[in-house]
Amino acid sequence: MRIEDQPAFVLHARPWRETSLLVEVLTLDHGRLGLVARGVQGPKKHVLRAALQPLQYIRLTAVLRGELAQLQSAEALDAAPRLFGDAMLAGFYINELVLRLAPRQDPAPELFEALATVRQRLTGDGLAWTLRRFERDLLEAIGLGFALDTDGDGNAIEPAARYRLDPEHGPRRLQRDGEAADRSAAATGHALLALAADTAPDVADMASLRRALRAVLSHHLGPRGLKSWELAATLPRR
Repeated sequence: MRIEDQPAFVLHARPWRETSLLVEVLTLDHGRLGLVARGVQGPKKHVLRAALQPLQYIRLTAVLRGELAQLQSAEALDAAPRLFGDAMLAGFYINELVLRLAPRQDPAPELFEALATVRQRLTGDGLAWTLRRFERDLLEAIGLGFALDTDGDGNAIEPAARYRLDPEHGPRRLQRDGEAADRSAAATGHALLALAADTAPDVADMASLRRALRAVLSHHLGPRGLKSWELAATLPRR
């Protein structure tokens, strides 16, 4: 199958053999694709190599045969965001999430739109809130999301309560005498309602949201976590 002039975001690229790259992209109409980009290491291929950097927005033409597509052309459609420090790590994290959770060759236009949006937000303020919104949108786009203003049984979320996010059931309210381990990974009702309404919660509620969503993502990722999580764990806390 020939794929013509397809918009895509580059997720990952790594050397393959002597002069080629293996590239993962998220396309608008075909979902995540694996590409073989042959002969891109020569001195005359600088523009093409630059277009195949992570987070770059490109237009590509390729021929899909089986699991991988042969890249025939690619051009950058804009300048990739210039990221530093925490924003650079966040960009790595976003791409890694999509790479691990989005199935290949499964169209997901909502995920494409979410990636386009978060890519622009990475250069702004409120990085933690940017990531929580993307995690929500990613889960929804790939069919793993759930309501955040009601619990798994259909009851309205209570702002003062705490909820564990069950990946298969949705929010489950914790009892006041619940285990400390459950409470540490639970989100406040305030935080869930804020995320449902797309309104940033306060700092304490934001932290609870991060831990609760991490548990959901870990469930779907399986025993092998993310390299970006490992890297973040080695950095000094701010």
